Amino acid sequence: MKKFKIISVLVIIVVLGIVGYFFFFASYSSGYRVGTIIKMSQRGVVFKTNEGQLHTGGVTAGGEGGLASTIWDFSVERGSDQILDKISKAADEQKRVKLFYKEKFYQWAFFGDTKYFIEEVEILESKTAPKPELKTDRKKKMKQN
Repeated sequence: MKKFKIISVLVIIVVLGIVGYFFFFASYSSGYRVGTIIKMSQRGVVFKTNEGQLHTGGVTAGGEGGLASTIWDFSVERGSDQILDKISKAADEQKRVKLFYKEKFYQWAFFGDTKYFIEEVEILESKTAPKPELKTDRKKKMKQN
């Protein structure tokens, strides 16, 4: 009977450890968002976290007829200096970025303020549309020929 109690307690501890590990490190979803970085900050007294905001563009209608911009909050894990450098560069140059993220099951305050953690940053080059040719430009070309 004593062996059964010891084995039961060990099994419960192992199961709780696996469940805890799962909620602590496992990802719920992954994807990417595109927009312009509008804010990046480091927060915390004991546990420093890197938090940012991405303006994804566009405007959505609010509940009472007002308008609200679409801003997405995200976190960057400690030690991800390369990601922070790319985000800083994109913000300084006001370039659009594609942020690849993983969403965690639970938001732990000492990891970050959000459940969304950036895994990769791609700085998008601005694509300028070709300038439309005006009628006056066509007339000038015809006169030159």
